[in-house]
Amino acid sequence: MTRRATGAARDTPWVDGTAGRVMRPYTASGGRTRPGTALDLLSLLSATGVRPRAPLGPDHALALRLCAGAVAVTVAEVAGQLRLPAVVTKVLLSDLMDHGAVTALAPRFPGAPGVPGIAADDQSLLRAVLDGLRRRL
Repeated sequence: MTRRATGAARDTPWVDGTAGRVMRPYTASGGRTRPGTALDLLSLLSATGVRPRAPLGPDHALALRLCAGAVAVTVAEVAGQLRLPAVVTKVLLSDLMDHGAVTALAPRFPGAPGVPGIAADDQSLLRAVLDGLRRRL
């Protein structure tokens, strides 16, 4: 049995008390599967404070709140919180970027061209990570 969330706005996703979202994930992105802006799962997102001029859906609004709720959040974290596939989340975030409501910073990988400081074969970073993990255990 499906029902609307109690007290929710008219355009909220259909939910079931035990099953969660019962609408297809791609309805959140209007059926689009390709974002207008290339985003990596590790791209850092932050809200700009600009409100989108056009009305967007409830998943857009929740994604924007997630980006505004932290200094920076990754695409993967937003997808996990929205409980949507990463590609759908990328479309939603791309829409928000097009409206100027969100900015993204691409990840910088050690050893990549243009990333100074750490060579691709430098084991000091791996040792530091291993030491940090050991301290937490």
